[in-house]
Amino acid sequence: MAAVTEQPESAANPVSLPGLEYLSTADKLILSQKVELAETFVGFETANKYTVKNAAGQHVYFAVEESGACMRNCCSYMRAFNLRILDSAKREILQMRRPLRCQGCCYPCYLQELEVSAGGQVLGTVRQDWSVFRPSFSVCLPDGTTALKLRGPAFRWMSCCGTDFDVLSADGDEEVGFITKVWSGLTKELFTDSDRYGIVFPDDLDVNMKATLLGAAFLVDFMFFESSLCRGDCGCCMIC
Repeated sequence: MAAVTEQPESAANPVSLPGLEYLSTADKLILSQKVELAETFVGFETANKYTVKNAAGQHVYFAVEESGACMRNCCSYMRAFNLRILDSAKREILQMRRPLRCQGCCYPCYLQELEVSAGGQVLGTVRQDWSVFRPSFSVCLPDGTTALKLRGPAFRWMSCCGTDFDVLSADGDEEVGFITKVWSGLTKELFTDSDRYGIVFPDDLDVNMKATLLGAAFLVDFMFFESSLCRGDCGCCMIC
């Protein structure tokens, strides 16, 4: 796997914050969304909840969405939210904030964005790049400098075949990791928006950017897979 260009250290090292020590050594994480019965049977959009596990299947973190019921059910996958990342002791270690923005190839301005912070300090930002043919994102340092790129497939709705979002070097020339959606089975794919993702981090990646890539996985889930196929809101028109 290609090496990543060395990144400047933050003035305040986030590894010293409780709960982030694990991210400094993690090379893989698995995200699983909790199935909500209210969504399955009555179609009412509830706040998302996730578990984050390591490659051995051990629980590392929990993620809880904070958003209003009106926002969830009126704006669906485009909704604004705060996502709190908690450790096993229920201490908040990360906060991810997504403002209400436009989505789709017809909106080259005011595109999607997600900010990742810890202890009031911004660690990084995920910003959607305008693209006609396939999803593209910039994973940025706090000062706005692009550290990594994230590029999705042209046919992201083919989830039965797996869906990879490649993590690339800042210039987009080298693949250094990936985020992949794992097929959850026919019943879950048809009747719920419950998803599973795997993240493989680039070698020697700074913990700030690992936390930001974790945020990128959540943003990808909300933007492209926060829907149930049987409800007719698969969002296939949003592939670009």
